Amino acid sequence: MGSEADQEKAALPNADWSVLRYNSPLVQVSLIGLVCFCCPGMFNALSGMGGGGQVDPTAANNANTALYTTFAIFGILGGGIYNVLGPRTTLCAGCSTYVLYAGSFLYYNHHDHQGFVVSAGGLLGIGAGLLWAGQGAIMTSYPPVNRKGTYISLFWSVFNLGGVIGGLIPFILNYHRSDKAASVNDGTYIGFMIFMSIGTGLSLAILHPSAVVRDDGSRCTNMKYSSVSVEFVQILKLFLNWKMLLLFPAAWASNFFYSYQFNNVNGVMFNLRTRGFNNVFYWGAQMLGSVMVGYIMDFSFSSKRVRGLVGIGVVGLLGTVIWAGGLANQRSYSRDDEPDKLDFKDSGSEFAGPFVLYFCYGLLDAMFQSMVYWVIGALAHDSETLSRYTGFYKGVQSAGSAVAWQVDKHKVSYMAQLILNWAMTTISYPLLAVLVILAVKDEDEVPEKGSSKEVALPPPAVPLSMDDTGNSKSDSKL
Repeated sequence: MGSEADQEKAALPNADWSVLRYNSPLVQVSLIGLVCFCCPGMFNALSGMGGGGQVDPTAANNANTALYTTFAIFGILGGGIYNVLGPRTTLCAGCSTYVLYAGSFLYYNHHDHQGFVVSAGGLLGIGAGLLWAGQGAIMTSYPPVNRKGTYISLFWSVFNLGGVIGGLIPFILNYHRSDKAASVNDGTYIGFMIFMSIGTGLSLAILHPSAVVRDDGSRCTNMKYSSVSVEFVQILKLFLNWKMLLLFPAAWASNFFYSYQFNNVNGVMFNLRTRGFNNVFYWGAQMLGSVMVGYIMDFSFSSKRVRGLVGIGVVGLLGTVIWAGGLANQRSYSRDDEPDKLDFKDSGSEFAGPFVLYFCYGLLDAMFQSMVYWVIGALAHDSETLSRYTGFYKGVQSAGSAVAWQVDKHKVSYMAQLILNWAMTTISYPLLAVLVILAVKDEDEVPEKGSSKEVALPPPAVPLSMDDTGNSKSDSKL
């Protein structure tokens, strides 16, 4: 990866130590947010329509099973791959698979063969593992240690704006189509592909952690690139790490509910155009939820440990209320007695309750995942460790997702799926609380052993640039 290393030089645009410098955590986290806006954000909008925009969800279920199976493997490996290859190669390779996946549904609109869709899903799982491991490392290791919640909410808001825009695409393009249409039109998938291609290009703007400098002068890592042997050993150790074992149930549950919410709530209860309408608000709710959690985790109390426990308590309480509402809604229909399709314009008051529930599902998803990411970010401060931790989280999360899509494919009752999702998320709250109590320290100013925290540097008097090793050098000639 010497060629990429040679390219990773960041120039400060002016003499002041501005947060808007290209190599600042704020700019880099915003950039990864835009990348995920274009790629996973559009993928979420596509999936959120239920069945990948198809009335029959079989192809999407099989593709998602292949996707999350490979994602489970490469999610865990992704942190090590990111440390070896660096962000640009890793993220660009990952983003390109999103374009292929959207294209496979465009193909499926004209050729009723699942092979391409399922294969594209498997390749997307590999790419998503690479992308999300890199994203997790950037989002949790670049920010200042006492503002990780704020940066997580920033990322989550930008990322989920992609779901909002992505939800508008099928809503607008399919607004006047018949309720009996078999799938969304070709323009929907082409629109997704355009955004995903832009995200692939944007991934090349992400700097290596060693070139990113916080406002206090510290760097996210002192290590330029790792080695395959080191990462292999460190990844194996994750499975014996008690912190990761406590995190496991939350990781498993954190995407398990998507198949139920997308296929069996949005896909079953609403017609084609309304599914796109609902997605706009589902992903919009995620932006709100992430901001709420970010505030609680960073500003609610002076003690970091107390903030973590309060955040877990708030999410747990809200989650209980929302799943209880889901239970009340689910009692009104089943696989053997499906409801008439609701339309946001024509169904009147009947539409309101299920719509609010679906909105709250999006709110809870963002709050739950932002909470988990904050806990992960509180376990370490260096990019290498956090890339492995977030890779482990995404790998386990994806394994749970692979099981969830097969649960739906095998026609498990809607009620059983709801209860299972509710139970799994509920179990994770006390385990996360134990993890915070045992592993999260209040002394943020004291770096952990082996971290990349350096002595704070004073604001530079002259513009700086980064050499190939990530060290600062003056542009002036002496």
